[in-house]
Amino acid sequence: MQSIEVLLGSRSYPIYLGHAISGELANAIGKLTPAPSKIVIVYDNRVEHLARAIAKEARMDAANIHLIDVPSGEESKSVLQLEHLWKRLFRCNADRKAIVIAVGGGVIGDLAGFAAATWNRGVRFLQVPTTLLAMVDSSVGGKTGINLPDAKNVIGAFWQPVLVWADVSSLASLPTREFRSGLAEVVKYGVILDSDFFDFLETRADAILSRNEDALVEIIRRSCLLKAKVVAEDELETTGLRAILNYGHTFGHAIESLTDYGTLLHGEAVSIGMTMAGHLSVSMHRWNQRSLDRQTRLLERFGLPTQLAGDAAKAIAGDRMIDAMMHDKKNAYGQLRLILPSRIGAVETVSGVSSEIVRDAIAACTVISD
Repeated sequence: MQSIEVLLGSRSYPIYLGHAISGELANAIGKLTPAPSKIVIVYDNRVEHLARAIAKEARMDAANIHLIDVPSGEESKSVLQLEHLWKRLFRCNADRKAIVIAVGGGVIGDLAGFAAATWNRGVRFLQVPTTLLAMVDSSVGGKTGINLPDAKNVIGAFWQPVLVWADVSSLASLPTREFRSGLAEVVKYGVILDSDFFDFLETRADAILSRNEDALVEIIRRSCLLKAKVVAEDELETTGLRAILNYGHTFGHAIESLTDYGTLLHGEAVSIGMTMAGHLSVSMHRWNQRSLDRQTRLLERFGLPTQLAGDAAKAIAGDRMIDAMMHDKKNAYGQLRLILPSRIGAVETVSGVSSEIVRDAIAACTVISD
């Protein structure tokens, strides 16, 4: 496993990535100080075998290892599931020396991370992402939280993990749709920060889609390096730099909430959101059509949607989409704050965009049939 360091002073931590061999994660946990009093493994019920393998490898008495399964899907990022985790932490008597290990995708990481941040005013937390989206994005940076029915991620905390363990072997069995969903976040990094990386994605698209091991390690490595740099410079979103990581997400989160978090996967909604943001930037003469076309082609090459259609399109009819976007956490003083591209590799935060041109950008990516 190779490693990348997220530099945050006393809260710095490593991201390990590659192909793990048996016992490596246990060795990493064994080096933590103080040693964990208990290990609480919170896992997506689809990857129970991975959670049990971690429990088996852990060098602790079985009585001090506890497994908690969580149903798959965005619906699990809820007050109900959070309460369930708190109660289980209480029942297993998890003290301040305990460690919570999240095994699964972004939903599990966000939920378990928030439980860790709030249990006993904070216990240590370890991320074992098993999806591409979680490996390249949500497992890094310390954002944790849950959703309300009408708004995504509005309840949460910054709570950095003690380490991230990204074993690419778990991607081999990831369903195709979920794998492609993660690629939306990978494309995002190229658009917002690194034009060379965007070029790499264009030229290596076939290898990435075939899950070539070297290609996967490279896109995870470069995505994590880019995110780690941004997080190190603006951990708590105080300067505005970290907000660029939300490119496409203001639109995407609104789509997710209006479709009840079940119609589209997160990356699919973000892909459409990036396309809407791109159309908006072109209409404001901040970006050129050629760059938008490149972004659209790459997203579609990766099998991602760039338009809303069917019931999803009907769900955002009228001003419902804009109303939902007004709940975005980046907004300030009642105004939308949007991340818009200026070229491949650079974006800007833009305020005071009129609802009319936002509505036009949404319409450009929406197909409503009778």
